[in-house]
Amino acid sequence: MVGTVSLPLAVSYSVDGLTVGVEQLWPLAALPVALALLTYLVFRGDGGARSASARSRRLLFASRLLVVTLLVVGAMGPYTVQTRETPGEPRVTLLTDESASMGTFPNATEDLVTGIENAGVPVTTATVGSGDESRLGDGIAANLRENGTVVVASDGQVTAGRSLAIAAEDADGLNATVSAVELSPERTERAVAVAGPSTASVGLPTEFVVSLSGVEVDDPVPVTVEIDGEAVRTDQLAAGESLAVNHTFESVGDHRVTARIDGEDVYETNDVFYHDVRVVEKPRLLYVAQGEYPLRGYLGSLYNVTNASSVPGSLDDYAAVVVQDTPAGQLGNVSALQEHVIDGGGLVTVGGENAYQQGNYGESPIAAMLPVRMGNATGGRTNIVMLVDISGSAEEGLSTQKGIALDVLDQLGDRNQVGVVAFGGEPYRIADRQPLEDAREAIGERVRRLQTTRGGTDIAVGLLGAADMLGDNPGTVILLSDGADDVEQPAAVASQLGREGVRVITVGAGDRVDEGTLRRIARESGGSYFAANETSRLRLLFGGASRQFSGQNLTIVRQDTFITSGVRLTASPSQANDVSVKAGADYQVATGDGAPAIASWRFGLGRVVSLTAYGDDGGLDGLLDRPDSLVLTKSVNYAIGDPARTQTGVTDVSDARVGSPATLTYRGDERPTVENVTFQQIADRTFRGEFTPREAGYHDVLDATYAANYPVEYARLGVDPDLERLVDVTGGREFGPDEGARIAELAREQSTRVRSVRDAWGWIALLGALVVFSTEVIVRRVQVYRGRTSLTSGLP
Repeated sequence: MVGTVSLPLAVSYSVDGLTVGVEQLWPLAALPVALALLTYLVFRGDGGARSASARSRRLLFASRLLVVTLLVVGAMGPYTVQTRETPGEPRVTLLTDESASMGTFPNATEDLVTGIENAGVPVTTATVGSGDESRLGDGIAANLRENGTVVVASDGQVTAGRSLAIAAEDADGLNATVSAVELSPERTERAVAVAGPSTASVGLPTEFVVSLSGVEVDDPVPVTVEIDGEAVRTDQLAAGESLAVNHTFESVGDHRVTARIDGEDVYETNDVFYHDVRVVEKPRLLYVAQGEYPLRGYLGSLYNVTNASSVPGSLDDYAAVVVQDTPAGQLGNVSALQEHVIDGGGLVTVGGENAYQQGNYGESPIAAMLPVRMGNATGGRTNIVMLVDISGSAEEGLSTQKGIALDVLDQLGDRNQVGVVAFGGEPYRIADRQPLEDAREAIGERVRRLQTTRGGTDIAVGLLGAADMLGDNPGTVILLSDGADDVEQPAAVASQLGREGVRVITVGAGDRVDEGTLRRIARESGGSYFAANETSRLRLLFGGASRQFSGQNLTIVRQDTFITSGVRLTASPSQANDVSVKAGADYQVATGDGAPAIASWRFGLGRVVSLTAYGDDGGLDGLLDRPDSLVLTKSVNYAIGDPARTQTGVTDVSDARVGSPATLTYRGDERPTVENVTFQQIADRTFRGEFTPREAGYHDVLDATYAANYPVEYARLGVDPDLERLVDVTGGREFGPDEGARIAELAREQSTRVRSVRDAWGWIALLGALVVFSTEVIVRRVQVYRGRTSLTSGLP
């Protein structure tokens, strides 16, 4: 039993969940006064013949004392507090999605409402999506109530407003749950899409990928790909499949790539997809080398190449400069090269026996532009914070999370300074940064003891906690998460960290990983994304001399970048210049023994690629042969960047969707004027305009063509896994479309709450006092009536 004083002159006692107390103690002060007064009144007198006997006086005193005591107790306000289950008023809020993407699902709302009401529970319905827009996250957030629940009849596709991850955080803050109705599509629907570059070079092969998504689709359908109105490919395509179309444009200007499918389904609007390609002249390259190398001929087959033995004073005519195996003393005008790159031009440096450390690049101004530094890449020291997701969404896969975290820890070299931060709705310091050589086992043990925390996933808060551990030191955050969060806020934090010299490497960990969110976070900071089975690549980035990666062929370190996407490497160059990748640069490809082979970064407005692997004869040892040649072409194209960057007029129009804002970039001396387009200046002679297409197809603006496609609502087919994740995180349930009675049962459960109930008992004391006093008076009257006493008091 525990006694606590909660208010002055008040006291309470708690035991086994029951609290007993009084609201005030001051009435106790009246008890001694009442006792003295009763003693005087009852026992005064001469004790003569007309006096009551001593026994009768004692009984009267006891009776009146009990009455006074009960009155005092009642005045003190006795009470008890205990937890009880109390029934409430059950009510169901049913949110129905009537947006276009629901056209493939049966309408279950009417049956659900009938079933719920037949079970005796009132139901309120609200529409959270209609037409071309679904604001499911906003609708859920608006209908949440503290300790309440909502039931969602939707496919979970969100095309506007807040995401389901944000709605989950709102529900967690209110201790509310979100349940869902399991729906299965019953009607066939398909959506075709085209992916490919918006800018291409004349005379060079360009690849476009046509993909098909769908629900309730059994057989493939015919697909036709047209370029400038002429069919170039006809094939059969099934849902979930894609086909690649290669085309070489022979003229500059805008060209139209259109994909059409033929098949019966719900909507026709998403059976055609439009894609505009702006074709420009072949980029002009300057190739600088002291000798004859096969690379010269390879570049000449793809680009408009000018050969030189050194860098000239003017590079205005070139989109990029390629320097191969040239010592620093013979590079030529390096100042002009620096200005060229800072102003937006490209640079590719190719290794050999006369390049990098052998060519004294470290003593030349060119060293500042390169993404690598001269010297051995092994045994380096980096500040690293492992950021581990222990939120509610990661609970089921926590053992997997910890296993991946331990695997990541195993990839890191001993000399790295490593700390660990865990996060859910807030960050927790698990292990401060320290040399891994001395603390590997201790940090691993702390990772093994991690437990989940209730609540949603707040990656932004976790990133800020990791940045706090890094302090003012540049370094790397390795984020292990399932990515179950709205992407915008953590992406903004990651972008800020990138500007401060901190990159974020994300690792997908969990049963259901949102790769899109994790890739975006990594990209914003200049980092990389790795799947759970790709953590061995971290050994290339952070491994020490004793923990080196070993292999034979070139290995892609950072996947799915512009340079590495779609690339397959089989070459194994026998040599590599002795370099290390600079902080903030992208480590793209490693040699078989783990040394850097290709690295890239942005320098000023331009892009620089360093290729350090080469063969015994000074050539590229298989990199000019298929399939490896693609990585070389992509490296040069990355350095070139936008081949139309020196042109005036419209230089870029973003992918446009009917009803959604799109942007275009205009380069010129004056701000353009276009009806229904608002322009803002974003740089010298560069303006960005925003507009909203109202009709699908090809349209013209400022003598340029752009493509507008069907609203994104018609591209989101099937049930989004984020809806199931929302239900899991908030502790909700899933119901069938005919289970209205079960939903009513849930509402009753939710309305029955365990509450702390306070009961006042002072009235019982007052009632007791009244009963005792009344009984005593009645007994004395009866004594007189029966003649047992002649005293008017009734006392014998």
